[in-house]
Amino acid sequence: QVQLVESGGGSVQPGGSLRLSCAASGSIGGINAMGWYRQVPGNQRALVAIFAWSGQTTIVDPVKGRFTISADNAKNTVYLQMNSLKPEDTAVYYCNIRGYDYSSYYVRRNFDSWGQGTQVTVSS
Repeated sequence: QVQLVESGGGSVQPGGSLRLSCAASGSIGGINAMGWYRQVPGNQRALVAIFAWSGQTTIVDPVKGRFTISADNAKNTVYLQMNSLKPEDTAVYYCNIRGYDYSSYYVRRNFDSWGQGTQVTVSS
């Protein structure tokens, strides 16, 4: 079982910055990717950014140039640096991990897990 611990959310004025962190622990044989999604009430959860453990990153257009995703592979931790925040960035941000571990019989088991979410509020 994999646990994700998110931190770094909060309230900030427009133009401000926040840095989200998400640390994974538990039964992890390997990680394919970690990423961030966000959700506002009444809407579906939407992709923000993904960091593939191969090194490739994906950032969606609405935040491109303002948000940066990075990771510390040794710590199984992913970060989302959010700059020039706008009111429309207000949402609950969720961390996601896709990876695998091995059973007692060395059978690979894939997992796809979510954090509990952290609120980001951008308001004057």
